[in-house]
Amino acid sequence: MENKTFIRWAKISLVLIYLVIIAGATVRMTGSGMGCPDWPKCFGYYIPPTQVEELLWKPNHEYNKGQVIIKNNSLWVANNSFTTKDVYNPSEWTAYTKHDYAEFNPYHTWVEYINRLCGALAGLSCLILFVLSFKYWKTKKSVVLWAGIVLFLLGFNAWLGATVVFSVLNPVKITTHMIAALLNVAALIYLIHLARINKKYVGKYDATFHIFTWVAMLFSLIQIGLGTQVRQFIDVQTKSGITDVSVWLANPDVTFYIHRTFSFVIFFVNLYLFLRNKRLNLGNTKMNWIMLLLILEIITGILMYYIHFPFGTQAAHLVLAAVMYGLQFAIILETSKSNLKTHSQ
Repeated sequence: MENKTFIRWAKISLVLIYLVIIAGATVRMTGSGMGCPDWPKCFGYYIPPTQVEELLWKPNHEYNKGQVIIKNNSLWVANNSFTTKDVYNPSEWTAYTKHDYAEFNPYHTWVEYINRLCGALAGLSCLILFVLSFKYWKTKKSVVLWAGIVLFLLGFNAWLGATVVFSVLNPVKITTHMIAALLNVAALIYLIHLARINKKYVGKYDATFHIFTWVAMLFSLIQIGLGTQVRQFIDVQTKSGITDVSVWLANPDVTFYIHRTFSFVIFFVNLYLFLRNKRLNLGNTKMNWIMLLLILEIITGILMYYIHFPFGTQAAHLVLAAVMYGLQFAIILETSKSNLKTHSQ
């Protein structure tokens, strides 16, 4: 018998992981990646400060062990819990050595902090999911295995998030962090698929459609990776002091042109799948959603390039691609020959 509680928690976990992706995209869009320069705390706090004065050394002030201050453009960590005297005592503090970034922007700090809160909620949900999976131990051990994989991937991605901070937003690590989140999405979708005991989807089997859906999903994954590199090109310009959004892509590097050209390939592959689904009456309604998402994806791309990054379009562009990727993987699972009630040759 299908465990409805487990399925419900799996869906909640999937929504929360997508929420983490949305929050991460917002962090990237707003340049808030170093809003919390330490990890897992934020300036040594569980709830970060709202004013820079809270991070400056003060006489006759109580500090807790691990708390962070900014002094002489550097981060310093309290060795123990103590109350300061009238004069600063260097022996009470240890220099933060993970990196040399020591700036405080309350807006960036709280955007990044909310991102971490979303990650913590997703982690708690996946932990509950793993515990609930043991109800399948006697009937389907693979559910327990994949619930463990989902939890491991989320923990691994949290560690990747820490390495991103410690590297001061290394572009390769940012891309790896994003791809790991998408793998977590796929693992959860597969877990839901496994947990639905004897679930059959109404539709017709078509080998070509199934294979090309694999191609479309892999193309989406590659395109998302390329997109993060285009974003990195923009980040380099903003760090160099170029704040005029109209010139961010005035002279782009080759990655942008590959990303833009590859979008045509992705569109036509998915259009082929959409038309084949209609022509052969395969019965897969998710293809309608994918085409809608693809159109919205193109619109946000056009807006970014020609109208110079209207607010929210960068985050929307990434999130739409991530949702489309998830739907493509769900279609792959649904359209395998063993999962369809009716088949056509």
